[in-house]
Amino acid sequence: MPLASIPSPSEGVWYLGIIPIRAYALCIVLGVIVAVWLSERRWRARGGQKGTMIDIAVPAVIFGLIGGRLYHVITDWQTYFGSRAIKEPYKALYIWEGGLGIWGAIALGGVGVWLAVRRRGLSMGAVADTVAPGIAFAQAIGRWGNWFNQELYGSPTTLPWGLEIDVDHGGEPGVLYHPTFLYESLWDVALGFVLIYAGRRFALHHGRLFAVYVAGYTLGRFWIEGLRIDPVGGVDHAVEFLGLRINQWTSIVLFVGALVYLWLTRNKSGEEIVVAPSPDDPVDPAHASGQADPGTGESSAAEAASDDSADAPEGSSRDATKDASTATTGDASGDATAGATTGATGDASAETSADAESPRAEGSDAEASSSSSSSTSEESAEEKVSDAEPETVTKEKNSR
Repeated sequence: MPLASIPSPSEGVWYLGIIPIRAYALCIVLGVIVAVWLSERRWRARGGQKGTMIDIAVPAVIFGLIGGRLYHVITDWQTYFGSRAIKEPYKALYIWEGGLGIWGAIALGGVGVWLAVRRRGLSMGAVADTVAPGIAFAQAIGRWGNWFNQELYGSPTTLPWGLEIDVDHGGEPGVLYHPTFLYESLWDVALGFVLIYAGRRFALHHGRLFAVYVAGYTLGRFWIEGLRIDPVGGVDHAVEFLGLRINQWTSIVLFVGALVYLWLTRNKSGEEIVVAPSPDDPVDPAHASGQADPGTGESSAAEAASDDSADAPEGSSRDATKDASTATTGDASGDATAGATTGATGDASAETSADAESPRAEGSDAEASSSSSSSTSEESAEEKVSDAEPETVTKEKNSR
């Protein structure tokens, strides 16, 4: 008889009246609570809104439970179907009796997260990186449900921490087994702390921290899975392929996939959306998005160019240009007095119009450019009529 061992619980179900309280379910629920709590803290530390992780957790848990059970039934189908089945097929629905495949839970749970994230307009990579440590801790807690159910234990061992399994659950009297639930629980706790440290120490964004979680978990799971036996009726019901269990092959594929993702995204950068635009932001129905009232000085360059093309023919710039052109023509024909008078009148009209239109000129960069061109034309016109101004002044003095 071994000098030391880990005993298994005699019961995994308690009753509150007629309501069964199952230890396996309690472990799952406690793991979810810890994961959501930690993820919420991490999300708010990144600048996200309060309650986001709680909302995302609802579809994630529902989809995750369905996916986890489907994965278990598919990979352990001989337990429920076939000549060696020791449970009725309908008991495949009895999730409280144990049997959740982590990869099915993550795969289908990820679909639930994706739906919630897409609806909110957040970055999927940012959410995945945020929840990665919480998932590891949730797994560590959930594995203790296997202890209460006396399931998923390892091969016989003589180590002092060997696990006792009773006959009803496939054990043999006086034989101890590797407590694989404990191995994985400790591995997951260590992985969770490593992820927290790595997330702070290195720039692991855009899903890279989640990829580290996948690589780290599958590395330990491959080793632990190799220790496990699933004796049902004295027969190991684990499905194998080329000498390895299905879960080991799954671990290999996902481990390689995680490394490939880390390599492909090693230089990926850019902003990740952690705060979605509020749907309650007021919108002025009289304006398009980003459009400002005329004269406020908030119009964009594109709007200014559009206003310029529409309003320039009616503005002072075109009038000033026409007046200056008229003055120049008058000077060229030899009628200096009439040209000067016309130029002066045009200049006064242009100045009056420019003063009236100054708010619009201040609100548009494009119109300012047009006014600058007009001023250049006016200066040219004034230079050409400057020779005629002395004669005009002399005539005015004589007339007095």
